[in-house]
Amino acid sequence: MKEPNDVIIRSVTKVAVVIILTFAINLFVSGHHYPGGGFIGGLAFASALILLFISFDIETVLNNIPVDFKILAAVGVLISVLTGVGSMVFNVPFLSQSFGYFNLPVFGKTELATAVIFDVGVALAVIGTSITIILSIGDDR
Repeated sequence: MKEPNDVIIRSVTKVAVVIILTFAINLFVSGHHYPGGGFIGGLAFASALILLFISFDIETVLNNIPVDFKILAAVGVLISVLTGVGSMVFNVPFLSQSFGYFNLPVFGKTELATAVIFDVGVALAVIGTSITIILSIGDDR
């Protein structure tokens, strides 16, 4: 059987994935002050990977992205939990956050908050879990 010619769909996918990943980063970064954050940023990131799975085959994508998504989900949950426990080390309630303003070389005066670390954990947990679910559903063995 002849292989299908997917040049157009694969070319459009490459551009769309870059746009989706850029939007996912924007959702993640703006989530501290505006709607968004780790959960929706992680879902947008996972949607870019799912688009790659659909356009290319799953094995090709997984060969180019050698990540065990189950471990990624576990690391994300661990980061989120440790962020909450870390606040208890300083004798404040679970998941309390602190922030400060720092002068960074390129960005100037920038607010940095511990909530971003929690959001990183949530994003990794969402990416790992959603991709693991998609891979288990899409497994044809």
